[in-house]
Amino acid sequence: MEFRYLGNSGLKVSAISYGNWVTHGSQVEADRATVCVRAALEAGITTFDTADVYANTAAEKILGDALAGQRRESLEIFTKVYFPTGPRGHNDTGLSRKHILESINGSLQRLQTDYVDLYQAHRYDHFTPLEETMEAFADVVRSGKALYIGVSEWTPEQLRAGHALARELRIPFVSNQPQYNALYRVIEPEVVPTCRELGISQVVFSPIAQGVLTGKYKPGQPVPEGSRATDKDGSVFIKNLLTDDTLSKVQQLQPLADAEGLTMAQLAIAWVLANDNVASAITGGSRPEQITANAAAAGKKLSAETLAGIDAALGDAVQRDGSVVGQASPSRRLS
Repeated sequence: MEFRYLGNSGLKVSAISYGNWVTHGSQVEADRATVCVRAALEAGITTFDTADVYANTAAEKILGDALAGQRRESLEIFTKVYFPTGPRGHNDTGLSRKHILESINGSLQRLQTDYVDLYQAHRYDHFTPLEETMEAFADVVRSGKALYIGVSEWTPEQLRAGHALARELRIPFVSNQPQYNALYRVIEPEVVPTCRELGISQVVFSPIAQGVLTGKYKPGQPVPEGSRATDKDGSVFIKNLLTDDTLSKVQQLQPLADAEGLTMAQLAIAWVLANDNVASAITGGSRPEQITANAAAAGKKLSAETLAGIDAALGDAVQRDGSVVGQASPSRRLS
């Protein structure tokens, strides 16, 4: 396993991390989830990413159970706060002081740990003053309940403002968690340069585009049963990619993967890790063999010819419009 520094900090994380967004408590039940977590550990993965909203808190509980008995100091556990959980009461969402301080306590209880290594704002909250949010995060850090602070899907302007407040409050703001893969590169124009300047790393989700970049979705054929395209959450991120034109372009990546001695999934992950602002690529997996195979992409360096070949094969199927960054942050209260 390769390890990389998280932002401008001394914390190292595994270049491949294991996330349980649409698996634990949804596609994968507890027993199989534990087998998958053990496979991740055996493959050298030490970084685990979850969120309180995943499966309405069940994913955190399952991950906590699966990691029970492991040496805590050898793990990096990430979770997030923002979206509604529980009964979806009027304060059960957002980045208010109330919601943050109550949510961290619930997350720690479910994860069976005294602290998380990284506590992330799952989206930007347009309805809470940023000062209130960052002051609450500062209290979480100073209480020892989180070691570092990060965010997810924030714009360059939001990142700058949050980072400035974090510096004033003397708390370590070290990461952003965006969607990023060879088909979806919207963070490249502005987010990545901003983060390099500020000392913030990317911890990216969907490095294989919810499975599209594995080649398992074939043009002109129905989607496989049990795939992300059939999951109500995962399908949101995949439906626009399931066109015959895009899927045909993806099939052209197979010879490039073969030439590198990689699977198409490993090729996609290695492509993401070629970006030096990426600290870790979050991979999922409902079967242990998937996790083992994904982890093998760590440390693989793609040739310049392969990188150029990926660009040529995908062509205009790649989304590069940086103006869409931040659109995932809700424009209205969710409860």
